Amino acid sequence: AEAAAFGDSAAVNESQDSKAEKALDCPCISELRNGECGVQFSDAFLCFLKSTAEEKGSDCVRPFVALQNCIKVNPGAFSKDVVKEEGEEVKKEEEPVKYRIIPPLWARDKTPSSPKPKL
Repeated sequence: AEAAAFGDSAAVNESQDSKAEKALDCPCISELRNGECGVQFSDAFLCFLKSTAEEKGSDCVRPFVALQNCIKVNPGAFSKDVVKEEGEEVKKEEEPVKYRIIPPLWARDKTPSSPKPKL
């Protein structure tokens, strides 16, 4: 929203394309544009801003899928504080718990001798 409003006070009759390009220049998204998935982010962002579909952005599936695929291939493309949801804390990776399995007493072999007949 901040990027979409960036430089909006300059010209009221400005074209949708130039408004979208100005929004892309907002410093608030510079980290997203300059990362490993910057091209895909810019394509998806511009498509969304220029979208004329009744449900805004619904005509931008391909650029968003391309962005999602890029993020899957490059999980470190965006810093954790950019990717986290608002109000959600970044969770530290917890060390996995190491369990030791102890078999029950009845399952333990007491003597290595051959089994006794049950007759």
